[in-house]
Amino acid sequence: MSAGLTLPRPHDLSSVRSQTIAMLDVGSAKVCCLIARLTPAPAATQLSGRSHTIDIIGIGQQRAQGVRRGAIVDMELAERSIRLAVNHAERMAGVTVESVIASFGAGRLSGEIFDARVAVEDGAVRDSDIARVIRAGRTYSIGPDRMAMHSLPTGYAIDGESGIIEPRGMVGQELGIEMHVVTAQPAPLRNLIMCIERCHLSVETVVASPFASALSSLVADEMELGAVCIDMGAGTTSFAIFAGGSFVGCGSATVGGHHITMDLARGLSTTIEAAERIKTLYGSAIGGGADFHDTIAVPHMDDPSGRDIHNQVPRSFVCDIIRPRVEEILEVTRDKIKASGVEARAGRRAVLVGGACQMPGMGDMAERILGCQVRTGRPLGVSGLPESARGPAYSAAAGLGIYPQIAHIEQHELPGTNRASGAGGYLARVGNWIREGF
Repeated sequence: MSAGLTLPRPHDLSSVRSQTIAMLDVGSAKVCCLIARLTPAPAATQLSGRSHTIDIIGIGQQRAQGVRRGAIVDMELAERSIRLAVNHAERMAGVTVESVIASFGAGRLSGEIFDARVAVEDGAVRDSDIARVIRAGRTYSIGPDRMAMHSLPTGYAIDGESGIIEPRGMVGQELGIEMHVVTAQPAPLRNLIMCIERCHLSVETVVASPFASALSSLVADEMELGAVCIDMGAGTTSFAIFAGGSFVGCGSATVGGHHITMDLARGLSTTIEAAERIKTLYGSAIGGGADFHDTIAVPHMDDPSGRDIHNQVPRSFVCDIIRPRVEEILEVTRDKIKASGVEARAGRRAVLVGGACQMPGMGDMAERILGCQVRTGRPLGVSGLPESARGPAYSAAAGLGIYPQIAHIEQHELPGTNRASGAGGYLARVGNWIREGF
């Protein structure tokens, strides 16, 4: 494991009393703060993988400033956006926020698979064997320009036979473990943490945005059978692959919905603000035959108010500008998924989330380019969200409230640290947090 910045880990949730947490999603287009009350739920009523119900009691949102492609580029502007979003959420909830769980989608997120093996000491797998293989699995090595965000066991193997969730008591000579490690560039992550701390907030932990989005948007069968959750943001597009109930793949590309806006601003010779409005109101990833006859009023660059002279352009012309960029975003994402090495585990199912996925025709275009079934995701099992925050653009923010409920499966300790007690349950819990609700 690389030296340097070590991410903090969230505190264990109480199994008997409610507690309040704050989630902060810092994106290229918006900064969103959610304050939630997490209440222990009876096993019979728990959603898949969750031990607590999530009730949103406060929400604050601001247009992101000082953020580009998911990374902080102006500390003062970004700090102001975060302060305002948190302040609005605090006033709505009637509480003071001291710490947050934050999302992170920059830093060229990437997932790697590491394997480790140990000899079984007494013929049958015991707790001591499981503890040793987990310690061995923590000795992965990543480059000096990367740091680990997540380290998750995805399965055991006995004598080369993989796919085992609970090996305790099984007979064999060699016990193996597979670890999925999500890494990112350290500098953008440090800058995000520093910016949040400048707001007099402590950072409980940082979660990869596509991981958080998948936690809130995928259903249990998708996680078990295999699916990819694609988070289409304004500045980046990232993905998380789930299979066998585990998070097995991750990646990102620095292209997103804002690039469509910039293409429109250039192609229509108008302002960025007007281009964003045109994209939202009239944009389509595919277009239709009637679009040639429909016209759109486009304000001149020197008349952003649009009160004087407009250009009249066919709606089809707008779609012709949008389509190539949408194709590029999806093709780059498809290639990244293939390069992840776990494409086969994703099956033939994709779930689109993020603000950029809401464009009409995006699902059809994604099905054609990705070659799989596609649906649009949204936060599942989260109560208290206003109607405007129940769509795919809020999947990452909502998923931050789920992460503390499954954070115990993370394996970040250095070799030699003592966490052997009950070690055999780690992979069982990885499967259980998907299956318990069903």
